[in-house]
Amino acid sequence: MSEIKAETLTQVLSKILGTTIICADFQTKQLHGGTLGDVQLVTGIAITADGGKLPYRIVSKTQKKWERFSDPDSWRREYDFYKSNFGALFSESFRWPECYYAEMNEEENETQIWMEYIDGISGLDLTGDMYERAAEELGRFQGKVNAEQPAFFQNLTNLSNVEYMKSFYLHYRSWKKVYDYIRSDDCEIPKHLCKMLIDIDESADEIFSRIEKLPIVLCHRDFWVANIFYSDGKTILIDWDTTGWGYLGEDLASLIADEADIEHMVEYYRRCIPAYYKGFSEYADISHITDNCVYEMILLMFGYRLIEWYMNAGAGDKLQETDDESKLYIHTLQKIYEMRNEQ
Repeated sequence: MSEIKAETLTQVLSKILGTTIICADFQTKQLHGGTLGDVQLVTGIAITADGGKLPYRIVSKTQKKWERFSDPDSWRREYDFYKSNFGALFSESFRWPECYYAEMNEEENETQIWMEYIDGISGLDLTGDMYERAAEELGRFQGKVNAEQPAFFQNLTNLSNVEYMKSFYLHYRSWKKVYDYIRSDDCEIPKHLCKMLIDIDESADEIFSRIEKLPIVLCHRDFWVANIFYSDGKTILIDWDTTGWGYLGEDLASLIADEADIEHMVEYYRRCIPAYYKGFSEYADISHITDNCVYEMILLMFGYRLIEWYMNAGAGDKLQETDDESKLYIHTLQKIYEMRNEQ
């Protein structure tokens, strides 16, 4: 757990509370979020210069240097964003958490960001209407960035590459453990699901040629339910450390398939794609796009990952939990299989 420095805390609280804070007590609670990062909810009572007592709640996120596959500088990306004019791109209805203070420790290769705590509906508590709203807001945001092409992006050199999804897929496909498994006689996954993945492999070049005709947009690249919050009619998106250039619709694959609400996956697939295109089309004419490729993107990004998770679940010690997890991943693949009828 990262150290909370009293001097930094009082400096941050003075900014948030709009008055001079001379000291503050604090308690911390570990929060989920941040790849290999330390995310803590910090709460307590702040003492003002005139003796007043003010309660506070803030998030401290510390990120140490690490290298993500094909994206080595992602560990510092949120820091770079918060130090830029990136926040000006957001709207009242779609935004990220406000940052109160951010610092870089060059010697330790570590960033620390003090930001707003978001209290809202998230994860599997999101409703279908909230999914649809998030998709539309994301489309509107990406359309705005494409239309305006803000000049400060020229200085933001630390963005993941447009080829990231392709590199990610090819990396998984080259992993013999999963590649050979779905083709083996020992594979216990239903044959029609294995064939679904094998067909994608055999058509990958043609699929990527279609995807590469889509507009290039600024992708969040971790647009899944744990990072989406719905609060007071607004959509708030956290964890921007994988952000970079990608293809129209790429983020929808994560929204629909990444540890999502399995029973409603097909419904959300049906609802979210039109909502997303509606938002994007406020800034660009995309009526000529008849092939959104989202179904293929789901399989490219999550097909082999689900196989990996299934195989790892089978290696567990607790039989009941292992069996439940395995069924979960098969169920997810089955729902993806059913989406083909929505094309």
